[in-house]
Amino acid sequence: MSQGPLLETNSPLSADQARRLNEALAGLNADQMTWLSGYLAGLGARQTAAVPPAQSEMPSSAPEIVVLYGSQTGNAEGVAEHAVERAKARGFAVRLADMADFGKKEFKEPLNLMVVVSTQGDGDPPDTAEGFHEFMHGRKAPKLDERTRFSVLALGDSSYEHYCQTGKDFDARLEALGASRLHERVDCDVDYEEAAERWIEAVLDRYAELGGGTNQADQEQPVTATASASQPSTYSKKNPFQAEVLESIVLNGRGSDKETHHIELSLEGSGLSYEPGDAIGIVPQNDPAYVDELIDRLRMDADCDLGDGRCLRDALLTEYEVTTLTRPFLEHWADVTDAAELRRLMDQESRDELRDWVEGRHIIDVIEHFPVEQIDAETFTKALRKLPPRLYSIASSYQADPDEVHLTVGIVRYETHGRSRGGVTTTYLADRVEPGDTVPVYVDRNKNFKLPQNDAAPIIMVGPGTGIAPFRAFLQEREERGAQGQNWLFFGDRRFRADFLYQSELLDYRRKGLLNRLDVAFSRDQTDKVYVQHRMRENAQDLYAWLQNGAHFYVCGDGERMAADVHQALLDIVRDQGGLDEEGAAEYVRELQQAKRYQRDVY
Repeated sequence: MSQGPLLETNSPLSADQARRLNEALAGLNADQMTWLSGYLAGLGARQTAAVPPAQSEMPSSAPEIVVLYGSQTGNAEGVAEHAVERAKARGFAVRLADMADFGKKEFKEPLNLMVVVSTQGDGDPPDTAEGFHEFMHGRKAPKLDERTRFSVLALGDSSYEHYCQTGKDFDARLEALGASRLHERVDCDVDYEEAAERWIEAVLDRYAELGGGTNQADQEQPVTATASASQPSTYSKKNPFQAEVLESIVLNGRGSDKETHHIELSLEGSGLSYEPGDAIGIVPQNDPAYVDELIDRLRMDADCDLGDGRCLRDALLTEYEVTTLTRPFLEHWADVTDAAELRRLMDQESRDELRDWVEGRHIIDVIEHFPVEQIDAETFTKALRKLPPRLYSIASSYQADPDEVHLTVGIVRYETHGRSRGGVTTTYLADRVEPGDTVPVYVDRNKNFKLPQNDAAPIIMVGPGTGIAPFRAFLQEREERGAQGQNWLFFGDRRFRADFLYQSELLDYRRKGLLNRLDVAFSRDQTDKVYVQHRMRENAQDLYAWLQNGAHFYVCGDGERMAADVHQALLDIVRDQGGLDEEGAAEYVRELQQAKRYQRDVY
C-alpha cells in the first residue's frame, strides 16, 4: 500500500520525528496499517482518560468558582461540599470557602460566587457567618462591579417569620454593592435536598455558558447529596436505620412541671458512628388522633387515594407536616377559601397582627376558623410541606459504647386556644414508642460543635435544661480519652430537687475530678430567679482566666433567650475583666468564634 509523506507543516512532530515516522510507514502493507491505526487510537484513548476531567475539559478561560458557605449545624456546609463535587465533575476550577475565614482581601479580584447560607433562630446568621455578615453590611464592605457574579441558596424554616433571612440579606447586599446576580436566589425549607440539587445544576449551567465545564446532560447525578447510589446500604436521612428503643426513663422527680426523658437506642448492626457534638435525626409520625380529627374537619375519606397509590390517612401520618403553620400554607388556604379576613392578615401591613394570631395555633385551627365547603385531598396536601426529621443532641460517647446512642428529650405539652397540644416528635417518643419498638434514625454531623483536638485544652460548658445533653457526651468522651484538660460545667433548671438532670452522674464526675468545676442555677428555688448567666457573672474573674489560658467555651440549649443572655454575660465579663471597651470585647469574642473556641448548639 502506497503511503504519502506525513506533512511537517500540519504535524505536531519535529522534522526529524516526521522523517523517521515516514520511513517506518513506508514498508507497511494495508493490514499492518489498519492494525497500527487501531493500536495508536487505543493508546491515545488511555492517555486521554488518565487526565482528570477538570484538566481535560476546562478551557483556560473557564471561571474559577468560589462556593462560599455559612453553616450552623452542617446542612449548608454539606450542600456547599456537594456543589464543589458537582463543579469538579463538570470540569470547573472550584474552591470551598467558609464565611468564617472570608474577608476583604478575598474581593481584590472579581469573584464567581455560589453562596450557600442557613439561618439560626428566627433569621439570624449562623455563628460562623456573623462576622462576615457584619462586614458585608458595614462601612468597610467591598465595592464590587458586574465582573463579580453570584447566586444565593438560602436554607431556613418557613414556620419562622424571617424565613431564609440571612440568604435574603446576602443576596440583596451583593447586588447593592455592585455585583451581578447570575441566577435568582432559591429559598429552601427544611426539606431542602431536591431544591438545592436543582439550584446547583442551574448555576453551573450559567457558569458553563461563560466558558468551561460541561452540560448537565453529560454528567448524570443522583438528586440527593446525602447518599450515593453506589452505597445503598449506608444509613442516612434518606435511608434511616430502625433503631430499637432500649430505655426511656423520666429524669424529673416528683413535683416537677417538666417532663424530660433519657432515651437509649441500639445502633447494633447499623455501622453508624458519631462524635460528641453530633445529633441524631429521628423520623417521627404524627399523632393518629390529631390526623383523624383533621380528616374529619375536612370531611374527607381517610382511605381515599391520592392518585399515586397512597391513601390520605397514611400520608398524613408519616409524610406531611400537619401541625406547624407556614406562610405558604396560609397563602394557599387564603386562595382555597377566598376568606377576606385571612387575605387581610396576609397583607404586609398586617404582619404584626398575623404573628399574634398564628401564635399557638396549628393547621387544624386555621381550617376551623376559615372553613371550606369542599376540598379534594390532592389540593389539600399540595400545600403541606414534608414532615421533617427532628434533631436531638447526642448525650453519649461512641467511644464509651459504640452500640448505643443516648438522647435527652424534653417532652413538649401545652394548652392554647382551647386545645391540648404537643411536640410532634417528643410526644411520639413519650406516648407511642416503648422499649422494644424501633424508630427510624440517622446521624447528623455537626462540624461546628466539637471538642478541642488538644486534650489538654480546658473547656467551659453552659447547658441548662436539655442543653446538658452534648456535655454529658463531652465528659464521657474526655474520660475515655484520658484527657488532661480541665472541665467546667454551668447547669441550670427550675428546681434542685426535681430538675437536676443526671445529678448522680455529674456529682460522681465531680468527686472523681473529671469535672473540675460545677456551678448550678435553679430558677424557682428562691424569690429572685437565678440563671446560668448569673453564675457566670459571679465567677467572672475565674472564667476570664480560663479563657486567657486557652479554654474553649460552649453553649447548648434555648436559642431564643438563654443563648443571648449568656452571650451578653460573656461580653460583659470580657469587657470588665480584660479592661476593654465595648468594641474591644466584641472583637475578643469574635476572635474566639473564628478560632472555634466559642461554639453554640442552640435551638
